[in-house]
Amino acid sequence: MSARRLVIDLASPRAAWRIPKSRVVEIRNALGAGWDVAEIAAPAVSDGDGAYGSGSPEAIAAARGAEIYVGYGLPKGVAEAGRATLRWVHSGTAGIGGSVPLVAGTSIVLTNSAGVHAEPMADWVIAAIGYFIRGIDRMVSAQRQGRWAKEEFTDGAIPMREFRDLRLGVFGLGGIGHAVARRALALGMSVSGVRRHPEKGGPPRVSWVGGLSDLPKLASGSDVLVIAAPHTNATAAAVNRAVLERLPQHAIVVNVSRGSLLDEHALLALLEQRRLQGAALDVFGTEPLPAGHPFWRHPRVLVAPHVSAVTTGFWARETALIVENIKRYLEGAPLTNVVDLEAGY
Repeated sequence: MSARRLVIDLASPRAAWRIPKSRVVEIRNALGAGWDVAEIAAPAVSDGDGAYGSGSPEAIAAARGAEIYVGYGLPKGVAEAGRATLRWVHSGTAGIGGSVPLVAGTSIVLTNSAGVHAEPMADWVIAAIGYFIRGIDRMVSAQRQGRWAKEEFTDGAIPMREFRDLRLGVFGLGGIGHAVARRALALGMSVSGVRRHPEKGGPPRVSWVGGLSDLPKLASGSDVLVIAAPHTNATAAAVNRAVLERLPQHAIVVNVSRGSLLDEHALLALLEQRRLQGAALDVFGTEPLPAGHPFWRHPRVLVAPHVSAVTTGFWARETALIVENIKRYLEGAPLTNVVDLEAGY
């Protein structure tokens, strides 16, 4: 009787996302006897939702006859090669939209890494808020110019606010949104949010939680608007000009989800009009951000190259999730982080 096969396709060329050998051993040990683990050496695409192109020839070959595939999304060629035998596909990414059509109509269970990235991304959000409200952006600019710019911080033109004075609005109270909200509440901010299922609520002491139709209301009462929702048909372009214009004077926009949710042209216009104090952007409509884009040199924009999730703690969390789901899979129990194919996340 041939061994059952699990494919590990996580050899990202980016060190932060390349699975360590010790974590492969943990996965092998969790499977036990009767399993073959095919560790793919060819580079895996780990950017964005992962599932770009067809996959490497090595991964495609290993997927034929495989039962479980662990990668960054599900490349088309891998899906086609393993269509007859794959039963479970796990993605090391939280976003999974590109893989959903490839498993729709099959018996494959798709799981993602939602929540694994929440803690470091929430840390980045709080740091980005402090960057603007405590004037660090202007301090860095003045330092580079060799200016002693004390008057810029004492003339009252731009308020020097405290965390506890801020009203934080979270668009997307999932794993990332929850982590952001918990930190904001601990720092004394008032927090509200919107999510697909508002009945699920948010962390204790959140002021209110509404549905997507309440996004304009959320913006009206948010000194900081954090975009942390997944990309779906319902959320694409949701933070449009009408929503941005609802934000109070000197508001800050932070986007850590997908560039497709935010109208970047409208954001730029409001920054130019000085309606908004700043924008901290880790994601963009086009990535990498094109050379010459106005965001690169804009004095009120913090540009991050889609790295808010990078942390030394990733593989401990990711491997724990995979190992726990392997145990569930072998026991025939429901898996954690199963993707809702209709919702797309």
